[in-house]
Amino acid sequence: MATKAVDLHISPLGRVEGDLDVRVKVEDGVVVDAWTEAAMFRGFEIILKGKDPQAGLIVTPRICGICGGSHLYKAAYALDTAWRTEVPPNATLVRNIAQACETLQSIPRWFYALFAIDLTNKNYAKAKGYDEAVRRFAPFVGTSYEPGVTWSAKPVEVYAIFGGQWPHSSFMIPGGVMCGPTLSDVTRSISILDWWRDAWLEKQWLGCSVDRWLENKTWNDILAWVEENESQYNSDCGFFIRYCQEIGLDKFGAGYGQYLATGTYFQPEEYIHPTIEGRNHALINRSGIYDGEGYHDFDQARVREDHTHSFFRGSGALHPFEGVTEPVDPQEGRREGKYTWAKAPRYDVPGKGSIPLEAGPLARQVIAGKPDPQPWQDYDPLFHNVINQIGPSVMVRVLARMHEAAKYYKLARKWLNDIDLHEKFYVKPVEHAEGKGFGATEAARGALADWIVIKDGKIENYQVITPTAWNIGPRDSQEVRGPMETAFIGAPIEDMQDPVELGHVARSFDSCLVCTVHAHDAKTGKELARFQINGAC
Repeated sequence: MATKAVDLHISPLGRVEGDLDVRVKVEDGVVVDAWTEAAMFRGFEIILKGKDPQAGLIVTPRICGICGGSHLYKAAYALDTAWRTEVPPNATLVRNIAQACETLQSIPRWFYALFAIDLTNKNYAKAKGYDEAVRRFAPFVGTSYEPGVTWSAKPVEVYAIFGGQWPHSSFMIPGGVMCGPTLSDVTRSISILDWWRDAWLEKQWLGCSVDRWLENKTWNDILAWVEENESQYNSDCGFFIRYCQEIGLDKFGAGYGQYLATGTYFQPEEYIHPTIEGRNHALINRSGIYDGEGYHDFDQARVREDHTHSFFRGSGALHPFEGVTEPVDPQEGRREGKYTWAKAPRYDVPGKGSIPLEAGPLARQVIAGKPDPQPWQDYDPLFHNVINQIGPSVMVRVLARMHEAAKYYKLARKWLNDIDLHEKFYVKPVEHAEGKGFGATEAARGALADWIVIKDGKIENYQVITPTAWNIGPRDSQEVRGPMETAFIGAPIEDMQDPVELGHVARSFDSCLVCTVHAHDAKTGKELARFQINGAC
């Protein structure tokens, strides 16, 4: 462990898109403070102002080239609630299937192409499992890397069958979907998903059946599962769990341990007439808040965006229906203590006030442990047990995401079976000239939501809060750090010339931004060196 405080500048730290700088202070080889700086102005809210209400269906999916289907899904529901539409059960099923398949695509692609590469870092060369990690996960040549990335493309073939294309489909519209699937479409989709399950999910990742994995309800169950037989022990999942414990990825990156899920997927008969008030009841994968001690129902009215430290005019926190996006010159903003283009989303928890919350797969799976679900709703106590037994960490955040591959596969297969080809997929809505709408989903990376205000038949206000904003948002007016800023604190830096631990933390959140890090000596503030990691990626 290094003992001398150093100042690093690492760029880029991520492997996705956009621009995110993370400034960290390092003292005696441990991160002691951090600031996340989104370096790119987006401005979609400004673009949409004054447009036709349906512009959000076209514009917001272009926010992200990775989860455009998720943006379409929540934009459609925002208009469904604003226009008070009727959505036939078949349309809800198809929307669910498409959303799930986009996430199923993302899971192995993210793990092998973005996260697991770092498991082969030379800093771990003395680890017992290092040679095996290189054999499996080395980019392009690893025995698991190539099939994992290749098979990740199969689920979005199903999306394209219903949506016409992926990414950037626009087939979800207020009142339903623009498709009339045939029996051949449905059976082909079933075949593709089953093929994906057989070839990657069960054979390579789990080493067992989906149903066997889903029997795990506690951390002790998972440990016993790893040792149960050779197939599970030597699966990618089994090896990942063993290797993480060996190199310490179960020991840092925790963050606040406070989580938000807006929920996703609807029970078709429970959301025929979408409303903001009726949304929580109709969800299959539930919404909710876990504040580190207990659960709360999610209420969109309690969301605020604080822009005190963001490059937008003024300060304070606003609900998205009243949200303002007035950019300022960053040089001017820095003189006022602003340091990022991201706003700081916060949630007003009853009795606790406005707090930062982590979004993402771990958040979803912690909320899945919330008691008293409806009969159609997901209840899964596994990750509530895990965070209580061993605490959150880089390893736990990653494992939660991989856990969803089995869960979402099962859901998508059920929904394909439930489609009734003799019933309608669309009901033409009344396009009301006035209204407010809220639509949300769980993108692969976490809670994603739109708020739309319609006046005189045009968009008066449109605000989008992405999972990346929840996670990489800056300090708020009370100087409380954002979730990722806090997750960096306590990370040990074994080699100051190659601080791969910072990459582990950032990539475990899978923020849709390329991440750069500046690390500063906590005592002197001096920058001593600059380094680049994974520059070829």
